Amino acid sequence: MYNFLAFLLFVLALFLIYVSRRQRQQLGLPQGTLLYEDMDSDGRLRKPLFDPVLNLVGRPDYLIREGDHLVPVEVKSGRSPKQPYDSHIFQLAAYCLLVARAYGQRPSHGLIRYPQRSFKVNFTEELETKLLSLLEEIKTKRGSLDVARSHQQAARCRACGYLQICDQSL
Repeated sequence: MYNFLAFLLFVLALFLIYVSRRQRQQLGLPQGTLLYEDMDSDGRLRKPLFDPVLNLVGRPDYLIREGDHLVPVEVKSGRSPKQPYDSHIFQLAAYCLLVARAYGQRPSHGLIRYPQRSFKVNFTEELETKLLSLLEEIKTKRGSLDVARSHQQAARCRACGYLQICDQSL
C-alpha cells in the first residue's frame, strides 16, 4: 500500500514539474527560480516594489533568479513589434532600478516578452541615466498645467483617460 502511495506521489510530482516547465516555455520565462510575480495564486496583486527616494512604484510581472543574476520580466499582450517600444524599455528599466534598490543587486538586464518574441534589454549606466532624466522631467511637468502631447497616434488618444479634457487630442 505504501509503495503504491509513494509511486502516485512521484508521478504527481513529475506531472507538476512538466506543467510548470510548459507554462514557463509558453510565457517565455528564462530558467531559474521565480522570486516574484505580480499576482499571487488567488489572483490578488502583490505588494509593489517602492523606492522612497525617487517616489517610484512598480510591479514587474516576474522576477527570476538566474544563477547569480536577477532578471525582471515584463509580459506584453499586444502585437509583437520588430523592436521594443521606448515606453516598454523605460518601464523595464524602472523595474531594474527598483529591483536593484529592493534586493541590493543590480540586474544586468531584463526581458520584455511579446506574444511572438522576447527582447533582452541591457540595464546599462546609460539607460539608467536616461531613466532618471525622464523621471525628473515627469516630476517637473507633473505640476505644470500645460503639458504637450508626446505622440502622433490617434489610437493612443482614443484610449486615453484624459481624452474628454485634453485640448490636444487627435
